[in-house]
Amino acid sequence: MVSVQCENPCGPITGLVLMFIHAFAGRALHWALDMGPMQVLGNLRNFLPVIMPPDARPLPILGGVHHRRGFPEVPFLMDLPPATMWAELSPPLKPWAVVPHLGEIPYWAGNKVLVSSRQACVSHCSPVDLVTDLDFSPFDDFLLATGSADRTVKLWRLPAPGQALPSVPGLVLGPEPVQVEVLQFHPAADGVLVSAAGTAVKVWDVAKQQALTELAAHADLVQGAVWSWDGALVGTMCKDKQLRIFDPRAKPGASQSTEAHKNSKDGRLAWTGTQEHLVSTGFNQMREREVKLWDTRHFSSALTSLSLDTSPRSVLPLLDSDSGLLILAGKGESQLYCYDVAPQQPALSPVTQCILENVLRGAALVPRRALAVMGCEVLRVLQLSDTAIVPVSYHVPRKAVEFHEDLFPDTAGCVPASDPHAWWAGSNQQVRKVSLHPAHRPYPSFTSCLVPPAEPSPDAAPPAATPPAETPVGDADPSEGFSSPLSSLTSPSTPSSLGPSLSSTSGIGTSPSQRSLQSLLGPSSKFRHAQGTVLHRDSHITNLKGLNLTTPGESDGFCANRLRVAVPLLSSGGQVAVLELQKPGRLPDTALPTLQNGAAVMDLAWDPFDPHRLAVGGEDARIRLWRVPPEGLQEMLTTPEAVLTGHTEKIYSLRFHPLAADVLASSSYDLTIRIWDLQAGAEQLRLQGHRDQIFSLAWSPDGQHLATVCKDGYLRVYEPRGGPEPVQEGPGPEGARGARVVWVCDGHCLLVSGFDSRSERQLLLYPTEALAGGPLAVLGLDVAPSTLLPSYDPDTSLVLLTGKGDTRVFLYELLPEAPFFLECNSFTSPDPHKGFILLPKTECDVREVEFARCLRLRQTSLEPVAFRLPRVRKEFFQDDVFPDTAVSWEPVLSASAWLGGANGQPRLISLQPPGMTPVSQAPREAPARRVPPSALYLEEKSDQQKKEELLNAMVAKLGNREDPLPQDSFEGVDEDEWD
Repeated sequence: MVSVQCENPCGPITGLVLMFIHAFAGRALHWALDMGPMQVLGNLRNFLPVIMPPDARPLPILGGVHHRRGFPEVPFLMDLPPATMWAELSPPLKPWAVVPHLGEIPYWAGNKVLVSSRQACVSHCSPVDLVTDLDFSPFDDFLLATGSADRTVKLWRLPAPGQALPSVPGLVLGPEPVQVEVLQFHPAADGVLVSAAGTAVKVWDVAKQQALTELAAHADLVQGAVWSWDGALVGTMCKDKQLRIFDPRAKPGASQSTEAHKNSKDGRLAWTGTQEHLVSTGFNQMREREVKLWDTRHFSSALTSLSLDTSPRSVLPLLDSDSGLLILAGKGESQLYCYDVAPQQPALSPVTQCILENVLRGAALVPRRALAVMGCEVLRVLQLSDTAIVPVSYHVPRKAVEFHEDLFPDTAGCVPASDPHAWWAGSNQQVRKVSLHPAHRPYPSFTSCLVPPAEPSPDAAPPAATPPAETPVGDADPSEGFSSPLSSLTSPSTPSSLGPSLSSTSGIGTSPSQRSLQSLLGPSSKFRHAQGTVLHRDSHITNLKGLNLTTPGESDGFCANRLRVAVPLLSSGGQVAVLELQKPGRLPDTALPTLQNGAAVMDLAWDPFDPHRLAVGGEDARIRLWRVPPEGLQEMLTTPEAVLTGHTEKIYSLRFHPLAADVLASSSYDLTIRIWDLQAGAEQLRLQGHRDQIFSLAWSPDGQHLATVCKDGYLRVYEPRGGPEPVQEGPGPEGARGARVVWVCDGHCLLVSGFDSRSERQLLLYPTEALAGGPLAVLGLDVAPSTLLPSYDPDTSLVLLTGKGDTRVFLYELLPEAPFFLECNSFTSPDPHKGFILLPKTECDVREVEFARCLRLRQTSLEPVAFRLPRVRKEFFQDDVFPDTAVSWEPVLSASAWLGGANGQPRLISLQPPGMTPVSQAPREAPARRVPPSALYLEEKSDQQKKEELLNAMVAKLGNREDPLPQDSFEGVDEDEWD
């Protein structure tokens, strides 16, 4: 393969351009997931089995491409009909192998195989026990082999459209002494299969349902068994750390053996395009993941090795033997590594790295016959995430749109070269290769006689829709074939906001007058193009020193109102610095005047109705109320205005009532929530019912309810004035690392940010009236150690999410009905922040269409971040972006009135600046049409006139040759001046 120029060449294929594609036109692939000794294979098929629950629904499919600085980002998702390609992967994935195909969609889930046809019918095939591995025949598109915990290998004939689904397997091999862990079809002979069960590896003649040979027993569990590219050898990886090479036709014993990796954790194998070289992945003694390149002719040591990183998850080696490209996919990670395998040098040369938007649960390599060769696509990987299958495409940039033979040599076809008898007798005939040139398609097909196809039933009902005559190929228009009606099903784990839908039979070529953009791409947020910008340095507060960066996870780390910022310091005594936002600049090098809290600060909060009062919760179970002078803190304060005592353990968090003055709620390690009357300085209400650490609490917008999320796995809603026990309970996040809760959608929903069982950060949206039914939608984001801190703007229904130590701020618009989450542009900073706080709406610059202003706490500075919406007619007030906002700085009720049962609503004001006209009332500007004068069309010029006009234009451009040159006017130097 020819080299491609790039800044840092590193192998024969360099300068690969990564792209995400929104249509998959491939065939068989083999996935390996989180657990178990699964194999990673690549075959060409017509079906897409994936792990599925029995109540399967359509999976969101990619529908767009975004690029930033050369790195691909995950495109937005689309809910496409089952006829297109994918299926939903929810609830959480099972730890077993998955083999994707295109067209029909069988799903393997636990001890069921669910098959969804092009007509979206669902039926069941039932292996006796849990499916452990599966593989498609490399020749027959409809022949599937499965291994299961019932110790057998079963072969299934998948039906053609219009035929009944199988209820029993066509063939059964076994049973084995223990469950079958690995299986793989022979790459050249139809009807030959290798399987591994426990320490035994067998080579089967499937037609005779008997073992041709049983390889010598391994010393421990076999983790993988892989055929060489020509089918002559079998390589195995074992838990005894040994890599063995077998020639099954010569002898049952291993012909070669060596220690592959120092650690016995899960290892994988992949053969290159030669019989002499193979790649293994595993772990070394330091538990670092490593990759090794082996030569069977010098098997005592690896040709070269590469250490990656320390991770408990295994690495899946996806090797394309034609191009020599190796993809290393680390399960549980968010990136793919691409290497060039060069056995002659020998070397594993890095080519590129792909950053993924979602955590990788599995990966598969698409066969080369499915690639878009006219687009110079040399590799395509499918990433399996929690809720989607994401195609990742690798392209070599070429100027000419043509078939490049140097990039695409002939590849193996679909017709077997021999049968079991001929192969066992010594035949090494190879599968005939086919050209990838689009002119040579379609490829010949083959039907195996191992499991004969079923005859179509004469009484069978005709299919609801006629499937395409041919399987789509990589160079077909990706928008073709989207002809099935849109599914109305949505999934709690896959919000349809991430799945804009296509329903046109011809893609998005329809004119806007016939179909709106929203009907093509699905609902989208008007804030999707929001831009976050750090304001000028003149507004920063710099030279911050001694910040306490180890505040508890239940605390935001600092707090701010429209006047001041309170930041805890690391010094002893629980000191709190109070900074004036109206006085930005560099702080002095000398010590700042602080509040001497007397105990380590656990949480702190400004009174929303009194900008000079600060509540600080301490490690000594006391809440101190501090009064900051109106002119700011000029000297150290050691005596608080009041001290609230009652909790018996240290404080978790503090929350002021949104409407009533002098009402404060606090949570503590004593597992209670106490509501205080600050005017009286006493506890008035106590809430109970928590059985573990209280992660977060939040008042409802009307102040009548209080929501909490707890480490015991429950989300609770209290009516504090009605009783100490919760009025509702529901399941919270699965992970116990931390969580936050906030009321959204005018108090109709609760948004919870937390972790799932695999420590992935996620958002859960609950209906406040039915917590017991679970979340309406669940959205997985990424893997990071810090809890996402949500900042919600009720005026725009936007939530900003980031964690301590993060560099990215997620932005979503929330809806109480499907699609629930509408993703907007995120804000990314070059360095991690220690905290992120949303300021009151009145601090926004409305004239610049600034809908949110935040404060970002860094290691040594505090900087404002403005979120703005690009608008054309900024001279008008954007009343669609700025509805009337609540007067959050004025109380509606007193503490005694609220405790007595009174309720109220906040006063609303307009944010419209004086002198600005609302854009809804702005006069509409009719587009001015520039119509050329009719004389241009009526007047015809002769050829002579055209020549003269052209000549005059050329002369005018060149200028007059008789004019003096500029240097002619320069004065010279006298001869005597040279001396």
